[in-house]
Amino acid sequence: MYLPGVGPNRKKMLSQELGIESYGDLLEYYPYKYVDRSKVYEVRELTGDMPFVQVVGHILSFETFPMGPRKERVVAHFSDGTGIMDLVWFNGGKYAKQSYKIGKDYLVFGRPSVFNNRIQVQHPDIDDATKVDTTAMGMQPYYNTTEKMKKVNFNSRAVERLTKTLLEKLKEPLPETIIPDILASRHLMSRNEALRTIHYPQNARDLERARLRMKFEELFFVQLNILRYASDLRRKYRGYVFNRIGELFNTFYKENLPFELTNAQKRVIREIRQDTCSGRQMNRLLQGDVGSGKTLVALMSMLIALDNGYQACIMAPTEILAEQHLVTIKDFLKDMPVRVELLTGIVKGKRRQEVLDGLLTGEVQILVGTHAVIEDTVQFQKLGMVVVDEQHRFGVAQRAKLWSKSEQPPHVLVMTATPIPRTLAMTLYGDLDVSVIDELPPGRKPIQTTHVFDNRMTSLYEGIRRQIREGRQVYIVFPLIEESEKSDLKNLEQGFEVLREAFPEFRLSKVHGKMKPKDKEEEMQKFVRGETQILVATTVIEVGVNVPNASVMVILDAQRFGLSQLHQLRGRVGRGADQSFCILVTTYKLSEDTRKRIDIMCETNDGFRIAEADLKLRGPGDLEGTQQSGMAFDLKIADIARDGQVVQMARDEAQKVIDEDPLCQSLKYQMLWNRLKELRKTNVNWAAIS
Repeated sequence: MYLPGVGPNRKKMLSQELGIESYGDLLEYYPYKYVDRSKVYEVRELTGDMPFVQVVGHILSFETFPMGPRKERVVAHFSDGTGIMDLVWFNGGKYAKQSYKIGKDYLVFGRPSVFNNRIQVQHPDIDDATKVDTTAMGMQPYYNTTEKMKKVNFNSRAVERLTKTLLEKLKEPLPETIIPDILASRHLMSRNEALRTIHYPQNARDLERARLRMKFEELFFVQLNILRYASDLRRKYRGYVFNRIGELFNTFYKENLPFELTNAQKRVIREIRQDTCSGRQMNRLLQGDVGSGKTLVALMSMLIALDNGYQACIMAPTEILAEQHLVTIKDFLKDMPVRVELLTGIVKGKRRQEVLDGLLTGEVQILVGTHAVIEDTVQFQKLGMVVVDEQHRFGVAQRAKLWSKSEQPPHVLVMTATPIPRTLAMTLYGDLDVSVIDELPPGRKPIQTTHVFDNRMTSLYEGIRRQIREGRQVYIVFPLIEESEKSDLKNLEQGFEVLREAFPEFRLSKVHGKMKPKDKEEEMQKFVRGETQILVATTVIEVGVNVPNASVMVILDAQRFGLSQLHQLRGRVGRGADQSFCILVTTYKLSEDTRKRIDIMCETNDGFRIAEADLKLRGPGDLEGTQQSGMAFDLKIADIARDGQVVQMARDEAQKVIDEDPLCQSLKYQMLWNRLKELRKTNVNWAAIS
């Protein structure tokens, strides 16, 4: 409030609109673009398609044109001797006539356009030419402001003036936050130089160096915090030691394994085996594309726990998925002497009590359930292994509750079929060890993906008919359930009727999020049993529906879906030995980004490539699950999608610090630990992921 140019009203507006509360916040409110102001143009050089330019000259005369009641357009005819241009005000013209003198030299800055064959600049920035040294101006910063701010003339230029005033006021160098060793080894600018340069760079090279320094700082403290947390966990929590591979695992491996494990599956089981023998608690993230055999790996891990006298539990985000896990696990185990039970909202009364009693006595060895598993009434005799499926659907607090079910925290295996790019995984799940299954089981054919415009529906229907006559089943996915006024999407209700008319010879099921769970389940089961040939649905089928006989996925209005979502939906087919197809139907009008998304889907089935592309196109905040995951991306300058190398560099340096000073007590690193404490008190949500 006491910074010249702020005062009580602007203080309130900065806080409410931009979250700027302090001098530090203002310095870290970075420009979003820069305009080179070192060059002065002549009027005769200007064209209507140039970016921002500046010209030195004088006003010849003013003209006023009425524009309705109490409104006028003010035009100043301006010349530098090489030609004449117009400066135009639709608002504030009265102020311009009072402030600027005819015949006096001014530096005019703005974006030129052409009107009536004459160059004009609307609402220009104007400075007294005698007080400005254009050779020292360098690049002018531009700051984002909100509509509310612009209404009271609190625009980018006003924010820039405040930042300039603050930097002039701060005579002393700004305090450093990173130790000299790291700055020297990574050739980074000091914080003082970087913050001053980032607001007023002389050239593009200096700007790049300043941005690198501030990106590194931001990512370094995120990584330092995650690694410190993980290191504390490992020290504090002993893990159960599973030191034997016993009868259950061996019998399963020799007699029940449905197919030879892929090398990737073997590698992951070895990694899990090492963790569970080590005496520390396992926290492992298992990534693998749809159909890569994660559930099989999870089951074998649970059998290791059983062989060592412990119980295991697998948690899924929905009842449908939990029931599918139950069926899959029982199919895998065949007639092995393992008691597997289900616990979801629909298991009630006497049946529920039997399951709860069995858990307490240890007779129930594997429990499959939804978040109902976390309820206080659910108590285990000896829980040693927890598998969490589609982990982003569970909050951090929910997962932490599982730990209290056991004397020591059980080993945790977190599974996701949403491939997470490495840079994001390092930041989102930095405290988890990551395993990846990057091979599909033998015999799986890659899904063929094609793009079709919506005027080709007749031939698409013919293709669907052929597939169904060969005994296959088909998904048809709509983006919305019922028409919203703002949207011209084909809604599912109307679409369902159209499809019934188009396919009178086949039976159709319909599933969407607004149906009662019981009705939804019934419709899904009809499709699973093969009683209906076409399942018309919204994205509720995105996760965990397993119908090996379904070989065609048609996604209508595919331009409305994100890449990860399209990839997840496509993963619903291709689960049997038959060739499967995914058809993306769109309108002709597509934006550049949408075309890129559709092209990537048609080019590759690789979930990791798709996730990388998705991250680049959409940014980390939108990626499925990052919003709910408990890690706030309060990054002001770094961009996880584009700054992968800086993320790696920050992580390497943070790891060195943790290795040298695991207890955070060394004087050498005191500056870093103090800074971390400051940050944790402020605006960063450091909630732990594991």
